[in-house]
Amino acid sequence: MPLLGQAAMLLNFDIVPEAVAEHDDWHTHEHLPERLSIPGFLRGTRWAATSAGPAYCVLYEVEQLATLASEAYLARLNNPSPWTQKMMPHYRGMSRGLCRVIRSCGLGMGHYALQLRFKLVQESEASLLQWLGDELMPALCMRPGLGSIHLLQGGLTATMTSEQRIRGADAGVDWALLVTGYQESAVNSLAQGELAGAALEQRGASQVIATSYRSAYTLTRQETGAG
Repeated sequence: MPLLGQAAMLLNFDIVPEAVAEHDDWHTHEHLPERLSIPGFLRGTRWAATSAGPAYCVLYEVEQLATLASEAYLARLNNPSPWTQKMMPHYRGMSRGLCRVIRSCGLGMGHYALQLRFKLVQESEASLLQWLGDELMPALCMRPGLGSIHLLQGGLTATMTSEQRIRGADAGVDWALLVTGYQESAVNSLAQGELAGAALEQRGASQVIATSYRSAYTLTRQETGAG
């Protein structure tokens, strides 16, 4: 599957305008390398919004869900660097999902992405997941302009840490779908087509939020020298 692990951490947030430039420098040169040096972290990607919605999406691919509750990860969160302490107060509206990878189809990761966040009506969960995972996702990832598609389910509640205390409590994630591709129009058109909010709601989803993104920066564990 295109995602590198069995779990992922999905973050969405805004940054106050006056801190955006420094945030991107910090996130690229310190934060991503720091996170990717933690055992079990495999790849991190920062996405920038091209439509209304949270300005940033960050996806960390990790070996397993337990990685996101490991002593090494929590130790890092409870001992933020001086630069991290400076940046945390500039975050707004942070959501942080510690997620299981339910299904991941296709190959690679495109530079354009459509992210859908939603909740599921319990009675419709099985049928909607069957439609998404067995029918729609395998077909979409082979469509011209598209490349891969990933279904994530929130699996853990984030522990309160020093970093979170500085920026404020994080919201969680119930379900998320991330479609990536190489043609922006093909990716974005899904929000008015098969993955329109109304279409998902007819199958039992609720509170559907769609945001389009472009890839801004990606780093793998091997590139940090962590092995």
